[in-house]
Amino acid sequence: VNRNENTMIKAIMIVNTSGKARLVKFYERKTESQQQALIREVYALISKRTDVMCNFLEADKLEHWGGKTGDTKIIYRHYATLYFIFVVDGSESELGILDLIQTFVETLDKCFRNVCELDLVFHVDKVHYILDETIMGGMVLETRLAEITDVIAQQRKQEASDNPMSAAKGDFKNFFGEFGR
Repeated sequence: VNRNENTMIKAIMIVNTSGKARLVKFYERKTESQQQALIREVYALISKRTDVMCNFLEADKLEHWGGKTGDTKIIYRHYATLYFIFVVDGSESELGILDLIQTFVETLDKCFRNVCELDLVFHVDKVHYILDETIMGGMVLETRLAEITDVIAQQRKQEASDNPMSAAKGDFKNFFGEFGR
């Protein structure tokens, strides 16, 4: 079975308002040059749109994701200085993906206490961990915020118990820092 045929989510990009990619994860095989071209093309499409416009559009015009009309969609949300962009299969529910983006952003907010662009730059491994708890291989694993944050809290506790030096130093903010529910 071709992996690309089963992928619901084709790519996730977080790009700042200047067009600089802060997180990129492709779930379909693309060369580095194709990925860079797609990031530029997607950014060019959405950066021209105002905040009052619809948050999803057809991706038929994208050179490397072109195909049949309605095959691929771009669904995004603009928060402060960041665009959270999901490139998905044409059969995906736009509102479902918007809800997934909202859940992802809320999880980041909870883990980083009001996430900002610098959190994505300096804690890219942690952001990928959160993303992998939500989506893996282009398939949605979890959409409940409480479940995702519980797993992250368990990871934080495991890290604290695995590293006795952090307890000796009094550093319990080892993975995401403290966050409450």
